Amino acid sequence: MNIPINFFMWGLACLPIIVLLVLMIKFQWGATEAAPVGLVITVITGLVFYKADIRLIVSEGAKGIWNALTILLIVWTAVLMYQVGSEAKAFSVIRDGMRKLLPNELLLVLTMGWIFESFLQGITGFGVPVAVGAPLLIGIGVKPMWAVIIPLLGQSWGNTFGTLGAAWDALAMSAGLTVGSKEYLATAFCTAAFIWFWNIIDGMVICWFYGKGKAIKKGILPVMFISLIQGGGELLLTQVNTTIACFVPACISLVAVLLLGQLKPYKKDWCVEESQIMDRTFAGQSADDKPEGMTLIHAFVPYFLLSAITLIVLVVKPVNTFLSQFQIGLAFPETQTGYGYVNEATECFSPLSPFTHASMFLLLSSLIGLVYYKKKGWIKNGGVKGVFVRSVSMTMPSGIAVIGLVIMSKVMAGTGQTVVLANGIANVLGKVYVVLSPFVGLLGSFMTGSNMSSNILFGGFQTTTAGLLEVDPSVILGAQSSGGSIGSAVSPSNIILGTTTADILGNEGKVLKKIIVITVPVAIAIGVLAFAAVSL
Repeated sequence: MNIPINFFMWGLACLPIIVLLVLMIKFQWGATEAAPVGLVITVITGLVFYKADIRLIVSEGAKGIWNALTILLIVWTAVLMYQVGSEAKAFSVIRDGMRKLLPNELLLVLTMGWIFESFLQGITGFGVPVAVGAPLLIGIGVKPMWAVIIPLLGQSWGNTFGTLGAAWDALAMSAGLTVGSKEYLATAFCTAAFIWFWNIIDGMVICWFYGKGKAIKKGILPVMFISLIQGGGELLLTQVNTTIACFVPACISLVAVLLLGQLKPYKKDWCVEESQIMDRTFAGQSADDKPEGMTLIHAFVPYFLLSAITLIVLVVKPVNTFLSQFQIGLAFPETQTGYGYVNEATECFSPLSPFTHASMFLLLSSLIGLVYYKKKGWIKNGGVKGVFVRSVSMTMPSGIAVIGLVIMSKVMAGTGQTVVLANGIANVLGKVYVVLSPFVGLLGSFMTGSNMSSNILFGGFQTTTAGLLEVDPSVILGAQSSGGSIGSAVSPSNIILGTTTADILGNEGKVLKKIIVITVPVAIAIGVLAFAAVSL
């Protein structure tokens, strides 16, 4: 690769991301409007300055469309699950039932927005916790915008060791770590330690959003207790089995919070009446429209099914092995820029395993739930058609944004712009680069919507950079993946999943503005911790 790494080329690589952020945060554009602008800038930069040809742009664009399809499948099936519950009026039952189970409203919000999302991230990932969590939070009276923000934060800590360790495995592969080696375990430990710090911040920030100082005072002990289980448990399990390092603590924390809710300090009704995130009009609605005979267990049937199906398919090895053999992928030829940046040919690019994909779990859970609710009489005549019509109409507008954003990330990567971004930072800063190493992971997740993709993009680069700077690569790689986890909370692709299921598409800029002021300082703090670690 002979791409000149200088300020001009680095600035050009930054330009699409800067424009995207300015349009969404400053001018409050939705991702549907901002994504095409970023894409056009990326394509022009690639063609004119990075010496890509039309063939390369078309190839990377096609890869982007293919990747976007897998995201849109999750969006549609998650919206379908939401519409099934909405048509059966299950959310009114969830609202009232969960309030009885957890009368402390702060604990309820933490459970539905942080702990349940952690559980979903542990087994599914790929944006499912955000897409599913937003309607559930709306169901307990959280305002739609906050119902998107909270699960974005709540699921993010699980983005490395969640999805049964998919992103971690990608990091280990791209960094050349041998399973069980000293370097492997040291990197897992550093990664989990940084993520534990972010996990604590997650819980405290949700408390602050709910009721500021009052909620911090009331919620600090539950947050520290749950974080000890989630972050501390993950830290310990990374030294034993990285595949279940997130999933097991997430399951335990789900049980723990329900037991916590039965203790005297949290058993009584408690709320911050003036909470900025709660819709008091919604919370006070009459329960007259509740479906007759539906209990909380009935209302959660689709979510129980989602958990059960996912566990069976992903954890039971014979089932997973059999279903994983069915794959669909596209072949792409080798492409190369004028600077010699090569995209290798592939016979089966980013293969989709339809029977083990998260969208299949969501689809099966939704359809079984639909049949179940219909049989019970909670979905009336004509309701089934309405569920599918509304699901399609809610999903369609988000398609433009998702496709535009994913193509943009693929063109940036395929023309060498992504590599120039990372190399430029490392070359200029020297050892101080360690402070900004989490931002490389964050950048990867922001662009691709996936910590796994971020680790694939930058895992090898971070290892090489650590060698050049003569610092401990386990610390740098830990900062990379923890930064990627944080980045999943601000990725436009993930934000769209939430705004779609919360029915507030177009408000992505408002959501991003609220979250980015949290994620950037935390990424800096992790960078400072990493710098201190390599300086000892």
